[in-house]
Amino acid sequence: MDQPDGDRLVLAHTIYAAVVGSRAFGLDTDASDTDTRGVYVAPTESFWSLAKPPTHVDGPVPEWFSWEVERFCELALKANPNLLEVLHSPLVVRQTALGEELVGLREAFLSQLAYQTYSGYVLSQFKKLEADFRRDGAPKWKHVMHLIRLLLAARGLLLEARLVVDVGPDRERLLALKRGELPWDEVERWRLGLHEELDNALRRTVLPATPDVARVDAWLRSVRRRSIGDT
Repeated sequence: MDQPDGDRLVLAHTIYAAVVGSRAFGLDTDASDTDTRGVYVAPTESFWSLAKPPTHVDGPVPEWFSWEVERFCELALKANPNLLEVLHSPLVVRQTALGEELVGLREAFLSQLAYQTYSGYVLSQFKKLEADFRRDGAPKWKHVMHLIRLLLAARGLLLEARLVVDVGPDRERLLALKRGELPWDEVERWRLGLHEELDNALRRTVLPATPDVARVDAWLRSVRRRSIGDT
């Protein structure tokens, strides 16, 4: 069997795709890009070759990036924010029957691991931003905004056991932050306050300690069986 190329995999075998980034967060402006992320299922027979199908594909159009379903599940089970946001985006652009099943598994991917992936990432990034601030007098405000947004999303996830992508009432303050209109001291107080709220939310969360790996694995196995014969 000929190995399918990445573009053809995305075009022919995408089961789910959604807009992410500023447009999904409710933070878009007229200049915002439309970033799309998707999930494709490589034909089962393509794994029987020494040349395995790609785990991800950038394209075939600008600002469209996709993961093969197995890789997507691996990363989402680790509470990777980028992957969880794909599944919870309000702007779905493609969804097949298998894609509907994947979305139905959203809760299986959620766990207390999100505390470390969200909070830990923000902490590491702020150390770099503070160095930028000392050196240049200003950080990259757009990046700062998205780090605060991650903390807000994590707080809601831990408190309510569901991920809400749209920033809702925090939109205007976040956009002001993006424009560099908030003093750095205020930004730091906001960040530190959110970290404290995350600590408190972790103690009260109803999220399981770990994701439901068995449920996701069983679904992936069923997808592989049902994809035999696909080309």
